[in-house]
Amino acid sequence: MTIIKSAEEIAVMREAGRIVAVVLQKLSEAVKPGMKTRQLDELAEKEVGKFNSARPSFKGYHNFPASICVSVNDEVVHGIPGSKVLKEGDIVSLDFGVIYKGFQGDAAITVGVGKISEEARKLMQVTEASLIQGIDAAHDGGNLGDIGEAIQSYVEAHGYSVVREYSGHGIGRDMHEEPLIPNFGKKGEGIKLREGMTLALEPMVNKGGWKTRLSANGWTVHTADKSLSAHFEHTIAIRKNEAEILTLL
Repeated sequence: MTIIKSAEEIAVMREAGRIVAVVLQKLSEAVKPGMKTRQLDELAEKEVGKFNSARPSFKGYHNFPASICVSVNDEVVHGIPGSKVLKEGDIVSLDFGVIYKGFQGDAAITVGVGKISEEARKLMQVTEASLIQGIDAAHDGGNLGDIGEAIQSYVEAHGYSVVREYSGHGIGRDMHEEPLIPNFGKKGEGIKLREGMTLALEPMVNKGGWKTRLSANGWTVHTADKSLSAHFEHTIAIRKNEAEILTLL
C-alpha cells in the first residue's frame, strides 16, 4: 500500500493521472462505427508516446498483450483490442493506465458508438454517478466499507447490479496494491482510510445480474446473462475532508 507523504510524490501522481485523462479523452473522441478496437490501442500508444517518461502500464502486465482494455457491450472488463469492429449503438469501456516517474495512474470510461439506446445511456450515467458517490464517501478517518456501500446503494436504487467478482484497488508505485476495494459493502466496516492513501475506485455495473464469466482467452470478462455492462474509474488520493481525483484533465 502506497502512502503519499511528500508534495513531490503527489505532483508526480497528479501528472500520471493527467496523462491518463488526456489519452482517454483522445480515445473517446475517436470512437466511431466501423473502426476496429485495435485502432484504439494504436491511438493510445501514439498519444502516450507524446509524454516524456510515460509508458502504458497494462502492456505486458501478466502478459496482457495491449496498452488498453477495450470492452464492448456485455464485456465487463479486460477486453483485448483486436479485429472486432464497433457498430452503431454499441457501448465501449476504455480502461487505460500509465507509469510515470515510478508512479501509476489508472482510469476508465464508457462511451457510446454513434447513437445509442436510452437504456444504454442510463446505464452509463448511473455507473459514472456511482463512482462519484464512492469518491464522495472516501476521506481520512472513514472506512473502506463506506465506499462500497455508497456505490452499491446508488446502483441498486436504480435497478442495476454491481459486479462482485472484480474490485477496485490500491495504486501508487504498483498498479495493483492493497487494499482491494469492493463496489459493495457496509458503512463502518473494513480498514480505516488514512490521508495519503491512493486508490483506484472502479464500479462495474450490469444491467442484469452481477455474475460474470471469463472468456476462453483468459482475460475478457463477460456478464453471465449477456446483459450490458458499463465501467468507470478514477485514481484518487485520500484527504482530510474529501478525496482528490488525480485522473482529471
